[in-house]
Amino acid sequence: MGRQAPVPLMRGPRGGLKLAPKFCEWMMGLPDGWVTDVPDLTREEQIGRIGNGVCPQQAHHAFRFLRERMQQALTEAFTEESNGQGPTD
Repeated sequence: MGRQAPVPLMRGPRGGLKLAPKFCEWMMGLPDGWVTDVPDLTREEQIGRIGNGVCPQQAHHAFRFLRERMQQALTEAFTEESNGQGPTD
């Protein structure tokens, strides 16, 4: 990940333990402060934004996989078309 993991928990206003937004941000592979340094976001809003986001590493893998499949399909379609077979459904 490139940096040390932040402390995973923090104390809430009544002394209970809560998940730390900086830790969630780190777990998602986001740059330090990507969400947690945005002004005027509460802890709950930070956790919500991070939790509803996409893990960049997973998105990269998914897009690479889809690109390879699309390239393969296009190559097959053009090969069939150039052989006079036309596209197959």
